[in-house]
Amino acid sequence: QAHLVESGGGLVQPGGSLRLSCAASGFNLDYYGIGWFRQAPGAEREAVSCISSSGDTTKYTDSVKGRFTTFRDNAKKTVYLQMNSLKPEDTAVYYCVPDCAPLAAWGQGTQVIVSS
Repeated sequence: QAHLVESGGGLVQPGGSLRLSCAASGFNLDYYGIGWFRQAPGAEREAVSCISSSGDTTKYTDSVKGRFTTFRDNAKKTVYLQMNSLKPEDTAVYYCVPDCAPLAAWGQGTQVIVSS
């Protein structure tokens, strides 16, 4: 069954960094743009970033611009979200999705907690 698997979350202090990874199982990641979404406790799920299949084009939601970077290594069939200067409001479960579009059914994601 084709799906994406997120990893790399954890607990980090404000101002710290984390790198999330998104790996594909059962399909070729190379052909898809990949998006990151997140859902904070009690909040709606929101789009965070999107990277094109080639990696040439990236987009970010305003709240993470200048702090988060998404990039991909198609040889490793992995997409990354580098998160720097993390803030408590970045606390959320993070999900990666194909085609940068919301899923009908979401996986477990990876939990990021930013707290001192």
